[in-house]
Amino acid sequence: MEEFILFKCTACGFIFTQDHPDEKDAGKYYDSEDYISHYDSVTGFSNRLYRFSRSIMLGKKKRIVKKLTELKTGRLLDIGSGTGHFLAAMKNAGWNAKGIEINDKAREFSIARFGLEVLLPEKISNLDPESFDCITLWHVLEHFQDPVEYAASIWHLLKPNGVCIVALPNCSSYDAAHFGSFWAAWDVPRHLWHFTPETFGKFSEKTGFKLARIRSLPLDVFYISILSKKYKGSKMHFISGILKGLWFSIITLFNKLKSSSLIYILRK
Repeated sequence: MEEFILFKCTACGFIFTQDHPDEKDAGKYYDSEDYISHYDSVTGFSNRLYRFSRSIMLGKKKRIVKKLTELKTGRLLDIGSGTGHFLAAMKNAGWNAKGIEINDKAREFSIARFGLEVLLPEKISNLDPESFDCITLWHVLEHFQDPVEYAASIWHLLKPNGVCIVALPNCSSYDAAHFGSFWAAWDVPRHLWHFTPETFGKFSEKTGFKLARIRSLPLDVFYISILSKKYKGSKMHFISGILKGLWFSIITLFNKLKSSSLIYILRK
């Protein structure tokens, strides 16, 4: 089993994966049916649980976009669109929705299954400037080799009154502290950057965005707790993970910034 070391910057507190694979070598870590967001498998309990959570969250994500943009329909770009389920939901709601996806299998699946327009990352420069009402990154930014460069592209593409929605694991969460090195959302070496509310605030300031608001993603903690229990070798990882997830959900009611996953709302 490979091991990857996490380092913390003493100056800014940012945590990153040291000696991570180059972009040309990273593909093998994604090319697995265990990496659920790039596959649509119905086999295996974890896959079924992920699909169930996704079906609930699609409606929630759609409501978040409409509320924050104050639009019933508009132009949306989903970066890291995976197998296209969120993009398809927005398209079905009347939005002009495009995707960016680096994984060939996931991109081709979303095009064939939903008839979506999904581009390779290098095509992002061909999109019209200031043409999107909303740009979303659902658990994607932590994978980028150069997140600052992507932030510049997002700034270029977002309308002056547009909104960028970024969902990220929170490595300062209660569940991260509890599970330690077994916390499933470390997910090295696929996750290169490990954000907290404090370090993401510094990142948004550096890239010229205003961090307008932070929200929690309530269901993620259950999936992460189940996987973390599994990684620890628990024979009853589903039941114990659900119970742990429930406990973390209760205590984060008093401090949402300790939630397992957070949504950051950015504006120009």
